[in-house]
Amino acid sequence: MGKMKDKAIEEHNEELQGFHGALLADGFEDALIGYGFRFNHPVAIYDYDKCLEVLVLRDGMTPDEAIEFFDFNVIGAYVGESTPVYMMKHARR
Repeated sequence: MGKMKDKAIEEHNEELQGFHGALLADGFEDALIGYGFRFNHPVAIYDYDKCLEVLVLRDGMTPDEAIEFFDFNVIGAYVGESTPVYMMKHARR
């Protein structure tokens, strides 16, 4: 990760002291929509569709490839009690 991204994330986290310890999803900064709690653990909340858009635009994936990759490699990765939450604004049909 570049120094500018590291610094921006660090400054952002300092502003949100109540959410210290929330784990961030590397590379999905543009999809971060807020913070919340899972029981007593702070969590970062991401827009699921925006995460897919990042994969399509940044990595050149097709929409189907992005869904498959994201669901398996990101949502499927449990990294502890402060694992991020990925919110779908609308259920898939």
